[in-house]
Amino acid sequence: MITQVSDSLHTQLMRTYDGSLPSAGPRSLGAIRRQAFERFKNTGFPTVKDEDWKYTNVQPLIGQDYSLELPSAAPNVDLSKADIPSLDAYRIVMVDGQYSSELSTDEDIPGLTILPIDQAFERLCFAKYFAEYADKTDNPFVALNTALFTSGLFIEVEKNHQLQKPVHIIHMATSAKPLFTQTRNLYVVSAFAEAEFIESFITGDGAARNLNNIVSEIVVRENAKLQHYYLQVAEPHSNYLNHTEIYQEKHSLYNNYNCTFPGAAFVRNNINVRLGESEVESHLYGITLTADKQFVDNHTIVDHLKPHCESYEWYKNITQDTSTAVFNGKIFVRQDAQKTNAFQQNNNMLIGEKSAVYTKPQLEIFADDVKCSHGCTIGQFDNAALFYLRARGISEAQARVLLVHAFAFDVTSRFANPVVREYVEHLVEQGL
Repeated sequence: MITQVSDSLHTQLMRTYDGSLPSAGPRSLGAIRRQAFERFKNTGFPTVKDEDWKYTNVQPLIGQDYSLELPSAAPNVDLSKADIPSLDAYRIVMVDGQYSSELSTDEDIPGLTILPIDQAFERLCFAKYFAEYADKTDNPFVALNTALFTSGLFIEVEKNHQLQKPVHIIHMATSAKPLFTQTRNLYVVSAFAEAEFIESFITGDGAARNLNNIVSEIVVRENAKLQHYYLQVAEPHSNYLNHTEIYQEKHSLYNNYNCTFPGAAFVRNNINVRLGESEVESHLYGITLTADKQFVDNHTIVDHLKPHCESYEWYKNITQDTSTAVFNGKIFVRQDAQKTNAFQQNNNMLIGEKSAVYTKPQLEIFADDVKCSHGCTIGQFDNAALFYLRARGISEAQARVLLVHAFAFDVTSRFANPVVREYVEHLVEQGL
């Protein structure tokens, strides 16, 4: 049975693309695509026998039939599901992975270049950074994406430029037939630049089952700063495989705020941060609230390559009903990375009696002059605290909301954007 379902999408991809990969782009891109496709052919899709996919069974997803052809982008779609009250931002809309100029902010923004990925092939940044970092991982979905991506987004923030407003990127699934999309993004924040990216994932009314394989490569150059938010509010028939690869240069700052709420049936986030030079700082924060039969897996890697760097990671999971949350966080401190300061914490609250959490915080330290720590807690709802609040006239429903807010506060209080913080806190309350 497992062999039968695991062959479905794999066979379809082999039959469609073997010997005829997408040809757009320079000759060097064609070579990168062929090498990536060979890697995927040799490895195939991961199974639960692979340690990194031990709790993440992709077989039910890849055992179904999908269309591999992107539909025509619909200009009239309802984007209200991605609205963040009081947020003033530049808007970019991706419909089934395709950039929609009609729905996006059409003004020229000083210091900011936004292009569909297929129009960025000749840019110097693209040639320098594309597949330079993500493809050095052993994730077969990255190899598949590199070989077969047909759409995506290129963003470059110019040197010395500080964006006056956030960039709100809306990823919307709309196809009326089951669809497998492969989206490739490349974001470059140039030296001494500052930017804030907010990415929302939503599902349009009438959309069919969809599986989205998204790979984003992010380069934060010397003295640059990037605040980056993921807000997952898609519907149950949407499924996501997100791989984000970040490379930081000297004196740069990268903050990632990863938030997932009841909705999308399957979410796997790989967030890998490489601190490639000295005096680099990174912060990773995560809030996951699951419900029904939802499955959310967050895998993170923070790789300290050079000395005098600092990283801080704090993820919190709240599981309801029969849902499952996974956290696997790795911190590497390489031999050259002396004077490293690294912190990792994962806290979990199980509200549903049949819900589950799998957590694996890890440290691998090869340097001897470092300050590193990690920790993990798993607990259920505090009935004593609930009784305390109810005894003071607070309803049970409101008391539960207050306790979950208090649990999540350590993470949400660190959000740099107060508008997004208020929005996330509202989604936590709504998700309960």
